[in-house]
Amino acid sequence: MEAKEVRPGVWESKPRNSEVPVRVYANEKLFQQIEEGVFKQAENVSRLPGIQKAVLVMPDGHYGYGFPIGGVAAFDPEEGGIVSPGGVGYDINCGVRLLSANLSEQDLRPRLRELVEDLFRKVPSGVGRKSKIRLSESELNEVLSTGAGYAIKKGFGTRRDLEHTEENGCMDGADPGKVSRRAKQRGMSQMGTLGSGNHFLEVQIVDKIFQPEIASRFGIHEEGQITVMIHCGSRGFGHQVADDYIHLMMSVAKKYGILLPDRELACAPLNSREAKDYFAAMKCAVNYAFCNRQFITHWTRETFRRIFPDSKLDLVYDVCHNIAKFEVHGGKKLCVHRKGATRAFAAGRREIPRGYRDIGQPVIIPGDMGTSSYILIGTKKAMEETFGSTCHGAGRTMSRTAAIKRFRGEDIKKQLEEQGEVIMATSWKSLAEEVPEAYKDIDEVIRSVELSGISKAVARMVPLGVVKG
Repeated sequence: MEAKEVRPGVWESKPRNSEVPVRVYANEKLFQQIEEGVFKQAENVSRLPGIQKAVLVMPDGHYGYGFPIGGVAAFDPEEGGIVSPGGVGYDINCGVRLLSANLSEQDLRPRLRELVEDLFRKVPSGVGRKSKIRLSESELNEVLSTGAGYAIKKGFGTRRDLEHTEENGCMDGADPGKVSRRAKQRGMSQMGTLGSGNHFLEVQIVDKIFQPEIASRFGIHEEGQITVMIHCGSRGFGHQVADDYIHLMMSVAKKYGILLPDRELACAPLNSREAKDYFAAMKCAVNYAFCNRQFITHWTRETFRRIFPDSKLDLVYDVCHNIAKFEVHGGKKLCVHRKGATRAFAAGRREIPRGYRDIGQPVIIPGDMGTSSYILIGTKKAMEETFGSTCHGAGRTMSRTAAIKRFRGEDIKKQLEEQGEVIMATSWKSLAEEVPEAYKDIDEVIRSVELSGISKAVARMVPLGVVKG
């Protein structure tokens, strides 16, 4: 893509036959690493009906299904705007939550291995792993309708957890009747499971605080403090919902006269019945993921308390990475697709928890198991330019297949444990797939969003113990 740097950390190109530009948020080093296919996908998105302002690609952007991962796009229903399941992705509400602990590395280190091994036993992880929770169909429907509130009702957390979760842990308007039998069958046995791929449960240490006052408001008070990060989504349930509606919408575009530059951008007008059905089902998957992370949080707290009876783990925040939702930007109600991107609202937005509303939304950015993760804060610049959005992680530079060919899981575990980490995984293959070398430099990703002004770093965490699916 021919693009020029319009200001530090922001690159722009105007595709042919499009009303809006493609804008990439990256420093020069990361901009040069972005695959050509990402630019092509972004250009295709820029030609969809009702697109607003620009198609945005974050510094962790890489090739995806239809939309690039790390992509953000907003559509106006009054201008024929659309919703596209490919713009949300298969793992609906893949997201991450951060817990702050009243423990230090000094407290934890002598019993770190015992803790991580217990977490590995307590939280089911890996491909197809089933939960110790067995939901009936009526219970599953309640999960789909009420999200994390279902877990709280059953005693798996507190009301404060809901207040510190995006959408308060539940998107209104979910309709289990719009979900297929196959999706429900997959969802009944996977509640409270970590899954595989890049999903993880990580015990971390805060190694750098950049903004002490804001960090303290988030419950992060000093370097050396322990945090826990949980990264997972809607499991096979969300994958099936996405698959069902992608296939449905393959035929919908023709019905409404939409010319698709790529079949993977299958979509429907926002005011159509098909779009409304997708939203009702997508919200079910969003709620499933919120509830999933809530159960895992509860078991994490139980495990900590068994080993450290006085421990307390407070939820800092829980954010979505793969979602479409209606939000008001520039006085317009728009459908914002964030695929591999994080909401990063600045101070004052009513969607932010009351306790954070005067400073801005916490933004949680996971790295890989060998490097750093970050907590950021939303900015006014993000509200002006990116529909209040920023990056979501490190972003892959190597496919899982290529990683498996080049690396051995046994070697990765040995290398990381020599650095002082404790690693637990369901297979050597899962470690090889997620080798740190398969990802971009997370520090460069954070430098990019700070350079462009769409987020600011608050604190950095590094892993001590990692549970991988």
